[in-house]
Amino acid sequence: MLDIGSMTLPELEAQLVSLGQPKYRAKQIFRWLHVSGAVSFSEMTDLPLSLRGALSNNFVIFTCDIEKKYVSAYDNTVKYLYRLADGEWIESVVMQYKYGYSVCVSSQVGCRMGCKFCASTLDGVVRNLTASEILAQVYTAERDLGIRVSHVVMMGMGEPLDNYAQTLRFIRLITDPNGKNLSMRHISLSTCGIVPRIYDLMREDLQLTLSVSLHAPTDELRRSLMPVAKKWDLNALTEACRAYASGTSRRISFEYALIRGVNDTPECAVKLASLVGGMLCHVNLIPVNSVRETDCRESDPAVISRFSGILAGRGIPVTVRRRLGADINAACGQLRRKEKTSAGL
Repeated sequence: MLDIGSMTLPELEAQLVSLGQPKYRAKQIFRWLHVSGAVSFSEMTDLPLSLRGALSNNFVIFTCDIEKKYVSAYDNTVKYLYRLADGEWIESVVMQYKYGYSVCVSSQVGCRMGCKFCASTLDGVVRNLTASEILAQVYTAERDLGIRVSHVVMMGMGEPLDNYAQTLRFIRLITDPNGKNLSMRHISLSTCGIVPRIYDLMREDLQLTLSVSLHAPTDELRRSLMPVAKKWDLNALTEACRAYASGTSRRISFEYALIRGVNDTPECAVKLASLVGGMLCHVNLIPVNSVRETDCRESDPAVISRFSGILAGRGIPVTVRRRLGADINAACGQLRRKEKTSAGL
């Protein structure tokens, strides 16, 4: 059975022709999948019954079943624990802003990157998600909440650039004018810094926002927090980021999780300003989410304010991320791990 939700329109056209079906039917099916969010071929009521039968015999629509759903009492953030067709769990978060709804999606079941402060990576990676499984997180949330998503953040479970082919396929599908037609500029892709893939992404010349998880201004400190830093040091990473910003004319967003007593000192702020100075970039300071299994704790508000002020005083565009869904474990990885623990897995 072929994964129809991961097919581009030309691929779907070729498949239909091979089945002896008219090529024009592909656009109808594509719209059912990516505009209407159909989860079964029986919903495609403008198709002949014979074609719907042929589709059921040859293709599968991968969906996300809502295992658990939590809604924040503070800010209406919604956290989903989804169950996939093979029984694996992933997480997504829907956040409401003045400009509309944003969905944070997962790209892998688990994560192999091993960042010290992240719950997603505690049990390693199980497998990559297909493009259709990433899309299903968006479409399921839209259908469940009765909303239209306007922004997508690839910052959930997993490292998107570690699942490069399916990540690119997802981006091309969700921005296809014949489908959901999401603006490329409304997509943010977060990476912990897989340097060769940053260059690959630059050559794709996509007008998305690249967010790079930095989290430390020195190699020694970054290696203690992020194993990926043992392979690519800050010189290699920032060189790739400068090339990306120059080659795409898109501003890099540097993510910096502030961990109490670890990377939140004034000295760290000064070094960070020096590291990214002169680059087309923005620094997004993130009060770290406390995870029970780690010793990482959120910095004090006064410390965060001081750190931000040092960056701003040195001409670095900086914001402090507003925490959403704190009462529902909205940080990706926490809910899946809790569910696995309660199930004895």
